[in-house]
Amino acid sequence: MSLGRNVDEIVRIVDALQTADSNACSTPANWRPGDSVIVPAPATQADAEKRVAAKAEFEVSDWYLSRKKLASAAKN
Repeated sequence: MSLGRNVDEIVRIVDALQTADSNACSTPANWRPGDSVIVPAPATQADAEKRVAAKAEFEVSDWYLSRKKLASAAKN
């Protein structure tokens, strides 16, 4: 009991863990439902080229780092 507890932060963490587990993705620091998630790096060069070309679906920072919005995570 010597540490403070923030229930909102615990709920946010549980939401992030459930989202990551059900969508095979990662959530960045301070992620909130509705924010972009990090998708796994592509396995092949062809997959990387497809991802870079799919600008409507992914926010590509580099060939290995891409984010995308999840329709299922859009809570308010």
